[in-house]
Amino acid sequence: MGSFSLWHWLVVLLIVVLVFGTKRLKNVGKDVGEAVKGFKQGMGDDDKGPPGQLGDESGIDSQRSEQPRNDTDREQR
Repeated sequence: MGSFSLWHWLVVLLIVVLVFGTKRLKNVGKDVGEAVKGFKQGMGDDDKGPPGQLGDESGIDSQRSEQPRNDTDREQR
């Protein structure tokens, strides 16, 4: 029971092509490639997010100071 030889893999490939057809295999290959590309982009964009994402609270503090918290704060202004 050794590993498969080149001829075994060729026979398996031929059977897969006969069962699924080249058009469907082409579409599957394209979808897998796009998924991998999207995954790589998603992993690279982790540190580069638009402002206002989690961890960037600079805009939140300025908004809180401008808005009154309740009715008594409105009366004091």
